[in-house]
Amino acid sequence: MTKLKVGNIAPDFEAKNYLGQTVTLKEFKEKSQPIVLYFYPKDNSPVCTKDSCEFRDKYQKFIEAGAEVIGVSSDGEDSHKSFVSKYSLPFTLLTDKHSKLAKLYGVNGILLPGRKTFIIDKHGIIAGIHDGLLSSTSHIDESLKIIEKLKSQI
Repeated sequence: MTKLKVGNIAPDFEAKNYLGQTVTLKEFKEKSQPIVLYFYPKDNSPVCTKDSCEFRDKYQKFIEAGAEVIGVSSDGEDSHKSFVSKYSLPFTLLTDKHSKLAKLYGVNGILLPGRKTFIIDKHGIIAGIHDGLLSSTSHIDESLKIIEKLKSQI
């Protein structure tokens, strides 16, 4: 597995969201829509909840900048449904039960699954990466800055 860097082509992925619908990177490239793909360890854990709620609170800014937010963890559909409902999350969460997506993107942890955020531009190129297991919200503002910069380059 090669470590992904800014400027690399983002690996294509296909995964089920919490509603059982298939989500692919290709569909966002076809819409020329950048995405923020954030990997987190566990639904309802304190840091992950804070993280997801911060994305929720700033979600409209991401939409206004033309981007979509997608969360990924190894939790199942039922856990994601409950998490989305409990915290009114407006974006989709993908189920990565066997860590296939995490491995594809080089997201791993030592004791816990990894926490990593990828900003992927409308062409499928990685425009930013933030890595941090215990820092929860700094990557959200950084991701938004990169998305807004991408928007200004149109």
